[in-house]
Amino acid sequence: MEEQTILVEEKGVDERLDKALCSLLDISRKRARDLLDGEAVRVNGVLEKASYKVKAGDQIAVSGAPMEETEVKPEDIPLDIVYEDEDVLVINKPRGMVVHPAPGHYSGTLVNALMFHCKDLSGINGVMRPGIVHRIDKDTSGLLVVCKNDLAHASLSEQLASKTAHRQYKAIVHHPFSHTFGTVNAPIGRDERNRQNMTVTAKNSKEAITHFEVLENFKNYAYIQCTLETGRTHQIRVHMQYIDHPIVGDPKYGPRKTLKTDGQLLHAYALEFIHPRTGEKMRFEAEEPPIFKEVLHKLESGEIE
Repeated sequence: MEEQTILVEEKGVDERLDKALCSLLDISRKRARDLLDGEAVRVNGVLEKASYKVKAGDQIAVSGAPMEETEVKPEDIPLDIVYEDEDVLVINKPRGMVVHPAPGHYSGTLVNALMFHCKDLSGINGVMRPGIVHRIDKDTSGLLVVCKNDLAHASLSEQLASKTAHRQYKAIVHHPFSHTFGTVNAPIGRDERNRQNMTVTAKNSKEAITHFEVLENFKNYAYIQCTLETGRTHQIRVHMQYIDHPIVGDPKYGPRKTLKTDGQLLHAYALEFIHPRTGEKMRFEAEEPPIFKEVLHKLESGEIE
């Protein structure tokens, strides 16, 4: 029977094992229970109960994964490769591309493109997310690192967990700021009213910290830089909404009346990490995409107030 192993990073941490399996494998609660009852799940080599609290660094081995897991196929999709060697790739992901396959998105993803481009990718996160250490949202553009082997994957995961790898974003948000620097330290969890959204909440949440700097204020908008200290789902988008500076064009967390941008103006422009094999400190930067530059130019010229 085919087995896959998932290294727990942030998603699923502090959840019951049965609940964590649902989010990690995109399966139903019943399917998770069936796998546990059938002794098809081992955590760090040990059979655990459904009530086991998942921890960062746990390796969850699952036999009998969902059928969809075997249907992810290589696709000849162009990639903007910023850097590549035998251990890692740094990709500049375009807006509109999903990072890894999930229900509703089994083709056209970054993983499909990577599988065509690379002979080997790390297998720690299973066949649905080979090589993927961290991700960015579909309509967020910019840099992410992909690992070609398990050594690189373990190293980058540890750097992200210990906050020695750094990710910086640029965004255009609603409303100017009265200050230049700020930090949002507010826990993020699922929105109980809409389970597809995240929200700032004290209930079933995890620590989330975003630092920001105002690069330029305009009459009704601001151009900012954000540095992630943690990496929660939709973190910058949720935090900016929380402090009443939602990201322009954000369909989930922004106002209905916003600029027409076909998605949030959020760009992962800088990525910094220690190379897992050489120990060299590496930094990469990528320019904002055309729609971002266009809006910024119109704001600076006064065409948009």
